[in-house]
Amino acid sequence: MCIAAWAWHCHPTHRLLLLFNRDEYHSRPTQPAQWWAAGEEAKEILGGRDELGGGTWMGCTRDGKLAFLTNVREPSSLIGAKTRGQLPVRFLQGSLCPLEYATEIAKEADQYNGFNLILADVNSGTMVYISNRPGGDPVIQTVAPGLHVLSNAAINSPWPKAMRLGQGFKRYLAIHDDAEASLKQMVEELMMDTARPDRSMVPDTGDDPEWEYKLSSIFIDTAKEQARYGTRSMVALAAKLEGEVTFYERYLENSLWKENLIQFQMEKAQ
Repeated sequence: MCIAAWAWHCHPTHRLLLLFNRDEYHSRPTQPAQWWAAGEEAKEILGGRDELGGGTWMGCTRDGKLAFLTNVREPSSLIGAKTRGQLPVRFLQGSLCPLEYATEIAKEADQYNGFNLILADVNSGTMVYISNRPGGDPVIQTVAPGLHVLSNAAINSPWPKAMRLGQGFKRYLAIHDDAEASLKQMVEELMMDTARPDRSMVPDTGDDPEWEYKLSSIFIDTAKEQARYGTRSMVALAAKLEGEVTFYERYLENSLWKENLIQFQMEKAQ
């Protein structure tokens, strides 16, 4: 289902600091973060890859584009829906700016199950949010500088897990305001949190209340009908003011936790 928190153009040394957990069935085949392209002449994307649908839940490019996706939790699914993981890929490999792409996606948004999609151009300082839930015309809005959270409802919705992550992120940044933030430490302190709220605080999305409760922590490790489900990867991404990007990933592979650390220099806008 996924959860994210980020600081956008409000930090003294970074344009963007992003934390992101991807939640999925453990049996779903997945590639860890690396550079890859969906086509021989397509632009390379840095991010994990869903081997089943071919898309990604989060990725970035050398020219400063970034996208990430969360599902909207709902009791039923659209039969024959398009794969949501292609939404970030199309933006990252295309030429449209965030608002232009969101406007294009809005025309086909009813063909997907519920999604929240963040689109950013780090070079231009533009970030846009689009969601196809609730039904009707998709919601498109510019994301202002500041701290934001996103789980499985609208951006900055006061779900307990989102509020807990947002508050913890804010405290962490206040303590490390002038220091070099350790991405690994951020992941360990904030994204591996298994605390659940009181059952009375768990949101009612129309899904099974017990399942809702099992998904109410930032880090998830549970099962549904004997299939293990939970947090498969945790990412911390930092884009400094001068353009240096660091991508740290902690991911699960064959029941073992492994690490990735990738750095690159963002290309300046033409």
